[in-house]
Amino acid sequence: MVTLAALLSLYMIWGSTYYAMRVALETLPPFLMAGPRFVLAGAVMYAWLRSRGASAPSRAQWVASAKVSVLLLVVGNGAIAIAQRGSVSSSTSAVVVASMPIWAAVFARGFGVRSSGREWIGLLLGFAGVVLLRLGGALRFDGPAIVLLAAPIAWAFGSVWMKKLPLPEGIMASATQMITGGAAMLLLAAATGERLVAVPSTRSLLAVAYLMVFGSIVGFTAYNWLLRNVRPALATSYAYVNPIVALAIGAWLGGEPVGLLTVGAAAVSLLGVALISRA
Repeated sequence: MVTLAALLSLYMIWGSTYYAMRVALETLPPFLMAGPRFVLAGAVMYAWLRSRGASAPSRAQWVASAKVSVLLLVVGNGAIAIAQRGSVSSSTSAVVVASMPIWAAVFARGFGVRSSGREWIGLLLGFAGVVLLRLGGALRFDGPAIVLLAAPIAWAFGSVWMKKLPLPEGIMASATQMITGGAAMLLLAAATGERLVAVPSTRSLLAVAYLMVFGSIVGFTAYNWLLRNVRPALATSYAYVNPIVALAIGAWLGGEPVGLLTVGAAAVSLLGVALISRA
């Protein structure tokens, strides 16, 4: 039941974060939007865990958390924010990130974790499904959008590598990763000259609050738990469902059309997830 709850939270919550991020970026620059979100979420979790008697992470654990957070948050999440601030839509971002489980399977093989034949079929079906979502629409990457291609690769490598690093126990790992990753994003914001040109809109601030509570505290904690307790193919299967959720939210809130091709792509993608889960 815990595994199912963690998977469902990633499928639904992280699927909605693409649209929420798009709204937040309307009046906030990428790293000034993401940095405070992760620092505040991580600090709240850290304070709560310490108040309940959790031990303080060692220096080695903080360093390990920083290594993972640079890959997952600074490069992975940051690249998505930069791309969506440019010319890439939220649904397109989800489609590109959907290649991540295949990269994770490749990297996992390098670390000695072999995927079964059924898992590979599920991975390929899942990727085929999200490609179908964009069939008929050009995926053109120019300017900042090129950065998006680094997101699934960095996220996949960090997800596999973290199992080999001395991270803190339990959800303390999520807290330390968000603190270190958010701090790195704030340093990048200062280094690149990001600044607020106007007061952020209420709409953007509410989106950041949603991202902090649900996308960071709930979603990132669930993801860390899955990476420690299930196979990489299953833990990363959310990437195939997220585009479907992203498109559904786009149709609901943005009035985007949903045709038969979208329904067929959703069926193919979910079949891939089912195969991975059974494997």
